[in-house]
Amino acid sequence: MALKEIILKQDTSITNSFKYGMPFFSYKGKMFCYLWMHKKLQQPYIGIVEGKHFEEAFLIQENRSRMKIMMFDVHEDLPLEQIEAIIQKAINLYKTGIVKI
Repeated sequence: MALKEIILKQDTSITNSFKYGMPFFSYKGKMFCYLWMHKKLQQPYIGIVEGKHFEEAFLIQENRSRMKIMMFDVHEDLPLEQIEAIIQKAINLYKTGIVKI
């Protein structure tokens, strides 16, 4: 799974596990993102747990108060630079103390 490897290589403190029936990724034990499929649109996405701290236009909030998602078109290449930038930004929320570990 390409997305899993992209996420895991962003920091040695990232671990992955299966929670709530989906692949979750944690930074130093704190869940920070997950992979899932949008039910209505049938598109895969990365969910950012602390998405409320992000203003990027390509992140979608829908009816979520805390999380935002980054959807992918299965017919296009993964936007590697965007994915890496969002994962790094999510990790920095924990590293800087904006979100407590």
